[in-house]
Amino acid sequence: MSSGFARSSFAHNGRARVAVIGAGPNGLTAAAVLAQAGCRVEVFESADHIGGSARTHPAFGAGSAVDFGAAAHPFGVVSPVFRQLGLENYGLEWKHPQYPMAHPLVDAPAVILHRDLKTTAAQFSDHDRRVWNHLHKPLVDDVGKLVNSVLPVRPRYPLALARLGLRGVWPARSLTSRLLVDEAARALLVGSAVHAIRPPSQPGTAAFGLLFNAFGMTTGWPVISGGTGQLAMALARVIKHYGGTIKTGAKVQDLSGFVTYDAVVTTQTPRQLLALQGLDLSRLRSRSLRRWKYGTAVYKVDYLVNGPVRWNDPRVAGAGTVHVGGTVSEMQLAESQAAAGMLPERPFVMVCQQQTADPTRFSGNRRSVGAGRVLSAQLDAGRMPEDARQPHILWAYAHVPHGYQEKFPGEVAGLIEAQISRYAAGFSAQIIERHQASPGQLQEANANLIGGDIAGGAMNLAQMLRQRQYVGTLTVNPEVPVVQASGASLPGAGVHGMAGWRAAQTILRRFGSIELR
Repeated sequence: MSSGFARSSFAHNGRARVAVIGAGPNGLTAAAVLAQAGCRVEVFESADHIGGSARTHPAFGAGSAVDFGAAAHPFGVVSPVFRQLGLENYGLEWKHPQYPMAHPLVDAPAVILHRDLKTTAAQFSDHDRRVWNHLHKPLVDDVGKLVNSVLPVRPRYPLALARLGLRGVWPARSLTSRLLVDEAARALLVGSAVHAIRPPSQPGTAAFGLLFNAFGMTTGWPVISGGTGQLAMALARVIKHYGGTIKTGAKVQDLSGFVTYDAVVTTQTPRQLLALQGLDLSRLRSRSLRRWKYGTAVYKVDYLVNGPVRWNDPRVAGAGTVHVGGTVSEMQLAESQAAAGMLPERPFVMVCQQQTADPTRFSGNRRSVGAGRVLSAQLDAGRMPEDARQPHILWAYAHVPHGYQEKFPGEVAGLIEAQISRYAAGFSAQIIERHQASPGQLQEANANLIGGDIAGGAMNLAQMLRQRQYVGTLTVNPEVPVVQASGASLPGAGVHGMAGWRAAQTILRRFGSIELR
């Protein structure tokens, strides 16, 4: 132990004092694990609220619950650390829609991801059914082992990870074109692969499709009752239960004042780390951080619509998540254009219909909503069908070039609405109100969303395998060890808290604490 530690409170009372900078899901998870282990934890958050992008706000007035960032949680519901912390005992409740996901197609039935392999595969031709089962059954059968191999830094079940790797290293487009015959099966797999936020022709994208589908066909893609912000609230309750504190409106720009702590957890991405004063970075580490690349952005639009969206295939209304991307060729073109800095005419649009599983998302007075006077007049005149009388919130974003700035107001929202309307004729007529956020506005709301990149960095295979491990490892200034826990850290982006768990374990091992199981 260095001389810097000898000056710390840990040496005096045996309880490590840890500062956590950032109250997003990783920061809160790290704080909760450390507090549960007996550390004295203080969380500092620059915003006036906790959660980072995992928060919920009343975008459409009182009684509306709109997720700012993450909406559906295939990784959150299986997260080992969330289970370890027992978040359900602190108010967290998962809500499952009828279907985890749907992928609508033009002039064809939508393809549905069901919560079981057999029903999902039954939609396909005999050939594609056999291939779908061959690709997914080993993952579905060992989903528990898969979770404990993908999310922890050190895989507990290497064989389960190898099964994913042998298939997942392929580009999703190549895998599907070689093995599957029909557009339905191809689109369902590639649509899930686009969660990588890069063209499906790139190596490693198949892993995203296979993994997301395997989780969907077993543990589902649930939403959180009351909004994703309730996850942050549950983590905060754990922290406070074990004596930790959370300070909002506390922006940290200089670590030199943290020499009285035994360790610091930071949740910034590499660009913010470089700007952080008081952090002693070697030349090699600085060069690694400067080389970190950010990826394709999202442009987010939340809609208040007069009732459930009237999809051309009514079954889509029962899906929590909808991949509005069309055919494999259309998704390939859109993702390639966005990655190359061009705005796609038909962007890939991610849609979430949380209200299909969680009716509490809108419980406000319809007459008080922004365009509520128009809606109220329609209701009073009896011109709306009964099922449309309860407004619904539709969460959506499109993949756009990094840092994209619109040429004119409403440019991207118009493309999103046109894309949705291909599969839900008359969608525009259902819109009561919309709430938009450009890549720049997303970054303004959360500094970690550099240029609108919601993943903390480009998820290309080389960066994920090489730089993520290096950037996310322990960094030390002369006085206090500093551990990073963000989407740029292993095991990567997503609301699963495992980067926070990893940071907490790094600190606990350094102090000789017993590793939590």
